[in-house]
Amino acid sequence: MSDTTAHSERYKAGMAVRRQVLGDAHVDRATAQATPFDEDFQTFITEGAWGSVWARPNFTHRERSIVTIALLAALGQDDEVAMHVRATRNTGATREDVREALLHVAVYAGVPAANHAIKIVKKVYAEMDADEA
Repeated sequence: MSDTTAHSERYKAGMAVRRQVLGDAHVDRATAQATPFDEDFQTFITEGAWGSVWARPNFTHRERSIVTIALLAALGQDDEVAMHVRATRNTGATREDVREALLHVAVYAGVPAANHAIKIVKKVYAEMDADEA
């Protein structure tokens, strides 16, 4: 999967955005762990999520990051929330942006969803701070 020459232009664009947002280390781990079972899924998310949506010019990566964190928090997708909070290092979304997004989650998706996501976000920020220290 690391050889993008056999992939579509949308895949190539998606992989470039995926690397910008999530970082090379994360994407390299994900592609190295791909098997024949999930290779089609990896291609699908690279083309669909990253090449079709994240690559669009209408929102910045910061704006997409904020929306993504709010949606994942509302859906209770804990691992994905953590991953996208870590990605804010690359997207420019600030802690204030994330806090505001989670307030919206509380209003529109429920206090329990926001409360749970806040716990995850606080843990991730503590890990990020420790890594920087």
